[in-house]
Amino acid sequence: MNVIHGLMLRDAFVSGANNIANLKQSVDALNVFPVPDGDTGTNMSMTIGAAKREVARLADNTPVGEVAQTAASALLRGARGNSGVILSLLFRGFSKGLAGKETAGAKDLVEALSLGVEAAYKAVMKPTEGTILTVARLAAEHAAEVVTDETTVPEIWDEILSAGRIALENTPEQLPVLKKAGVVDAGGRGLIVIFEGMGQVFHGGEIIPLGEETVKKSVAEFEMPNERNAAGEYEGEITFTYCTEFIVLRADKEADPQPLRSYLESIGDSVVVVDDEDIIKCHVHTDNPGNALQKALEYGMLTNMKIENMREQHANQRAAVTPQASQENTFAYQPVDPSQEYGFVAVAAGEGLRQLFLDLGAENVVSGGQTMNPSTDDILSAIQATPAKNVFVLPNNKNIIMAAEQAAKLADRNVAVLPTRTIPQGLSAMLVFDAGTGVNENLLGMTKAFEKVGTGQVTFAARDSEYDGHKIKEGEILALENGKVSFVEKDISKAVVRLTRNLVRKDGDKENCFVTLIYGEEVTEEQAAQVEEALRAKLPEEIEIALVNGGQPVYYYIISVE
Repeated sequence: MNVIHGLMLRDAFVSGANNIANLKQSVDALNVFPVPDGDTGTNMSMTIGAAKREVARLADNTPVGEVAQTAASALLRGARGNSGVILSLLFRGFSKGLAGKETAGAKDLVEALSLGVEAAYKAVMKPTEGTILTVARLAAEHAAEVVTDETTVPEIWDEILSAGRIALENTPEQLPVLKKAGVVDAGGRGLIVIFEGMGQVFHGGEIIPLGEETVKKSVAEFEMPNERNAAGEYEGEITFTYCTEFIVLRADKEADPQPLRSYLESIGDSVVVVDDEDIIKCHVHTDNPGNALQKALEYGMLTNMKIENMREQHANQRAAVTPQASQENTFAYQPVDPSQEYGFVAVAAGEGLRQLFLDLGAENVVSGGQTMNPSTDDILSAIQATPAKNVFVLPNNKNIIMAAEQAAKLADRNVAVLPTRTIPQGLSAMLVFDAGTGVNENLLGMTKAFEKVGTGQVTFAARDSEYDGHKIKEGEILALENGKVSFVEKDISKAVVRLTRNLVRKDGDKENCFVTLIYGEEVTEEQAAQVEEALRAKLPEEIEIALVNGGQPVYYYIISVE
């Protein structure tokens, strides 16, 4: 087989997505950090699952370049966690290598994969070798060395897989933490699993089917957690009847989408037009959805069209809702035009933390954090629902920063992502915000503020491990100091007191030291009060302590010292 057509690439994406979905738990198990984390396999599965949904809609005669482009756009918007974002960047570069092609041969695939590796490395500020990046790079470099004009697609994909597997086996030699745990890199393993699924199709085989257990979970797993119900956006009068959404596959990459946006604004409201070089994503509430679609056709082919009658949905909801259900109204994002200078989007899990960020001035809080990484599109939707020309995004977790940065590139307004890695850092940044100064001044001030905050986290060990010199057994209490394992304890209260004292001691300024103790969903108010009392007995009197019900999962307590 010297070339592949769009049909084969489409099926390869589906097969790769099914393979990682079937094996995601084995990839998750490779995570060496003992704290419950974002689960690499699950994140990669959900990311490429977004592409699977989109390419499955394509016709059999779709050109290979269009299939790659469709997959790349869906991957970018569905990306979750660092591993998911890197995966999306690999395939985004891959799509550029296949752009405009009807078919692809071995050399085309090698060039495309090389461009994907280049794009992924550029996006990571400090690339770490011994990860998914290394596996992809060495696979691409080897393929570039051996490919010839006579090489077939199955042959070159075998070479890519062979080199990738060798690189994966060597990741423990590059990252000591992997060697100590006796595992290979989880992200690299996930990439090989996806490539193996694609390779089966390239060899002329059938698409790898979803396993029985995965089939039962696939619908819930791949559903966007913040998928909007159009009628739910309005509690009052509905001005326009139809919520209309669609994506334009750009025929002319240089065409300015501003006239399209202006036209949509003339026939409706809640207009959002977000574009990159490949697509234009549109949302409008209008009484004339046909006119919106007709205008959009001037820019290219349409896909992902959705038209909902909001009046009908609203009436049905009101008829069906119970008093209890009405109190449980789920927050839905409503795209809005910028009407103010500044706005905030924060990521947090737990009703208490959500309310805390809202009280400090955040317009939207995306539900997510450790073990629950929101997608690029989740964050983008929140940005678009923030009525500000300049939006500051607080990821508050190291595994969400990259997804936030990708969302910022897709937004139709200026977005600044502050790389906050913890909840206390996010709260501290918001506290020093000054609406009377400019974007850059605020970025500098907020960054300085959150970098001074000491963060403690008390949680449980998700697995047996030996990490950072600590022998850890599953279920033990872990104390983390600024993201690193500080010590292991048997008692939660003792862990909180000891960890807080460590943070206060390192802060140095006891007279101006302020401690915030945020307790999670597994802790009762009475238990939290007892821990606070024990803490007051061990800290100097001049140190102020605040107790907050965060309601967060995973962490029994989050401690802020500043």
